[in-house]
Amino acid sequence: MQGADKGHGPAQLQGGQGLRIGLVQARFNADITDALAAACTSELKALGVEQVTHVQVPGALEVASALQALAAQQRFDALIALGCIIRGETYHFELVANESGAGVTRVALDHRLPIANAILTTENLAQAQARQDEKGRDAARVAVEMARLLQSLQPS
Repeated sequence: MQGADKGHGPAQLQGGQGLRIGLVQARFNADITDALAAACTSELKALGVEQVTHVQVPGALEVASALQALAAQQRFDALIALGCIIRGETYHFELVANESGAGVTRVALDHRLPIANAILTTENLAQAQARQDEKGRDAARVAVEMARLLQSLQPS
């Protein structure tokens, strides 16, 4: 996920008023995901989003299931996935990173609903900590921007 503000002026990032955003946070690596969630919700508020539903799941692999349940409610303009996967000594990192990313994308495409994917995949804790605030804010901006874009592309 590239930052939503890269190449765009502040005016294009405004306009979260009236949007309904669902946020799914993995609890695994909670220090990181709590910081992601705090930065994300703070940015959503700054963008004018007042309706945020925040749910937590055990880990990154469970994020897509919760996103799917929220998407099925058909009451959200965008969703946000938050998590943190830090490489370990086994193949498990690749499995979790690949499958969680594929799951998030599948839900977005199946439900035609924008999902900002801020599930961090890092080599170590220091990299995750260096990204937690910026990626949390980026996720909020991406969700708002994509919700507005998809709204503008709807037939009249």
